[in-house]
Amino acid sequence: MNFIVSTSELLKKLQIINGVIGSNTVLPILEDILFDINKNQLTLFATDLETSMSTQLDIECKESGKFAIPAKILIDTLKKLPNQPLSFQINESTKAIKIVSDNGEYKLTGESGEDFPKMPIPESVNNTTLESGTLLNAIGSTLFATGNDELRAPMTGVLFQLDPDCATFVATDAHRLVKYQRNEIKSQNPAAFIMPKKALNLLKNSLPNDDTNLSLSYNSSNAFFEFGNTKLICRLIDGKYPDYNSVIPKNNPNILNVNKSDFLGSLNRVSIYSNKTTNLIRLKITGSEINISAEDIDFSNEAQERLACQYNGEDLEIGFNAKFLIEMLLNVSTSDVKLELSTPTKAGIIVPGDADNNDENMLMIVMPVMLNVEAAVV
Repeated sequence: MNFIVSTSELLKKLQIINGVIGSNTVLPILEDILFDINKNQLTLFATDLETSMSTQLDIECKESGKFAIPAKILIDTLKKLPNQPLSFQINESTKAIKIVSDNGEYKLTGESGEDFPKMPIPESVNNTTLESGTLLNAIGSTLFATGNDELRAPMTGVLFQLDPDCATFVATDAHRLVKYQRNEIKSQNPAAFIMPKKALNLLKNSLPNDDTNLSLSYNSSNAFFEFGNTKLICRLIDGKYPDYNSVIPKNNPNILNVNKSDFLGSLNRVSIYSNKTTNLIRLKITGSEINISAEDIDFSNEAQERLACQYNGEDLEIGFNAKFLIEMLLNVSTSDVKLELSTPTKAGIIVPGDADNNDENMLMIVMPVMLNVEAAVV
């Protein structure tokens, strides 16, 4: 069987699904990508048995068939070739593959497509439709706050909570929490499920940031995403997500409004001098000024800056992990940011300033670092 395909088009599609392939695969064939040809259409498919992804492109071919090609050697070859038509020649009995370019040819061995795992088929699913760019914003606003502790598996993913009036996306690692809502995403059948981090990273890298329609289907075990000619299927994380509403502080009388860019600049500079274990940074808020300071006693390093702000509340000194604070501020889309605080030992709330998008609501919580214990680890 022979077919002709553009180098750049094939490479682009392969790179979309290549992230599915794990570094330690259970079966050797999972290091391959399945080529499923139906005349002039090629479907590429990769899986690690937990997450599966497929995409399609047009080729020149008069036959149909399927075979598996080792992903790494193929992608490495295509990266080194200039854009040109490539001819693939497949011996269906020996699975020998010859790739012919303008100036050379490359031989490798594939495997039978019949031995490749099948892509799961949606069964007993609920469906909803949303815009690709909207989901991309939801993923970008929450993914960074997921945890890495496999013993607390639900916290390694993002909670998708679909309701008749809005959709809520939640992520937490127990030190910080992000709650992101989109009012234009609605589902007639309320549902909640936990999406794994790997699948969300694949979506983040492949979703177009526009108003492309995206179909989301889900059941008790899997989620199915379809956009353009790309599909992603993943097994959901099993377990109960923490009651995030119970940890949101209710009484926060001290309100700080500050320019996000100025605040980030100060935090980035001053945090260089913080203790590398705690990343502790101190905020001393008095009147219309914040004093931002950090020190590393072990190396006699210290720094401080003053920053103008609008503050309504009692004078307050509170410590935070600078890394967490910076990462959260980077995911605020507005030019100003608001911090709602109570005491130095209680979590602070971060919300965007006046937002232009009424369909979007975001709330972030960050736990403080005890000021009197410099060596404490958050």
